[in-house]
Amino acid sequence: MTQQGSDAFGDLLAELARRRAEFHELRYVPADFVARLKELGLYRSATPERFGGRTMPPAEFLAKIERISAVDGSTGWVASFGAQLVYLGPLPLETQAELYAGGPDVVLAGGLFPVQQATPTERGFLLNGRWKYASGCMAADIVCVGIPGDDSTSGKPRGVLVRPDRLEIVPDWDVVGMRATGSFDLVAKDVEVGREWSFIRGGPPVIDEPLYRYPAITYAAQALSVVSAGVARAALDFAERAGAGQAGITGAPQLADRPYYRAGIAEAEAALRSARAYFYEAVGEAWQAVAAGGQVGDEQNAHLRLSAAHLARTAAEVVGKVVSLSGSAAIHRGHPLLDLLGDALVPQEHAFLSPAMYDAAGAVLMGRPPTVPAFR
Repeated sequence: MTQQGSDAFGDLLAELARRRAEFHELRYVPADFVARLKELGLYRSATPERFGGRTMPPAEFLAKIERISAVDGSTGWVASFGAQLVYLGPLPLETQAELYAGGPDVVLAGGLFPVQQATPTERGFLLNGRWKYASGCMAADIVCVGIPGDDSTSGKPRGVLVRPDRLEIVPDWDVVGMRATGSFDLVAKDVEVGREWSFIRGGPPVIDEPLYRYPAITYAAQALSVVSAGVARAALDFAERAGAGQAGITGAPQLADRPYYRAGIAEAEAALRSARAYFYEAVGEAWQAVAAGGQVGDEQNAHLRLSAAHLARTAAEVVGKVVSLSGSAAIHRGHPLLDLLGDALVPQEHAFLSPAMYDAAGAVLMGRPPTVPAFR
């Protein structure tokens, strides 16, 4: 990163720290701040280079999301969707050209589930239904909703792209973690969309660029997982600062002078750093393969999925451990650790990062088919 780029990123993080409470009150990251994220290139990092994108190697993109998440997990979650343009690789080239006609910085949001029935029309599909968890939809340029597949998709569901102003956004999002992601519901009422704006979810991309040979669903899982690493980093940094200054109300020594606290925080530090090392090692090896013109093999993909799920789970455990070691101060409403605990719980609950990923990865590593759909 250039000095100028580093300064811009630092300025953005400082602004985020100042505005974090505002975003949480709104329950979404507003468009003006998403525009600041665009300035850093996060929303062109996965745009095809033929349409003006500037490919950012996954490790570089993920490290930026981690740093943002250490300031605010919700904003990191929204920024992570910059990686998800690779999802759109199966779209017809003509459609992609139209999508990026206004420039490469395209903000995608998605409410793929529950998959809703769509009525085939002469042009494409007539959409009616309600989709959940459309994170970032309040500042999105385009949203994706899920409809069933058919004989032509080998049973895989379709994604359909719709401009947000054609849908109703229902602010049904009242949660204890990731409060500012704006993961609202999307409602369609007799919205017709051309077939060319649909694609097979997980289908083969029509573009041959290195990032489009990196498994799309896997990359989306990694981008969400690394948010939890940033949240855990914030919890550990808080614990290490607070340890030297917090004494018990009973007159007990400061936390930093208690052996169990020092050992517990050190153990949590080691756990997080170990999980991160595995995560970034797998990312680097996979990117090296595709950058050299190859593909990500099944075993490599299993390590990508396993390390992502493991990082999310480890990060949640780290934050929980920090809270358990911090004494009664952490039970008070408004304590920083409570927000971090809520944020840390969310990534591991995502379907991409669920405990089922351990079984699926283990199956692949032992030469068996993955035990969950959409594993790569």
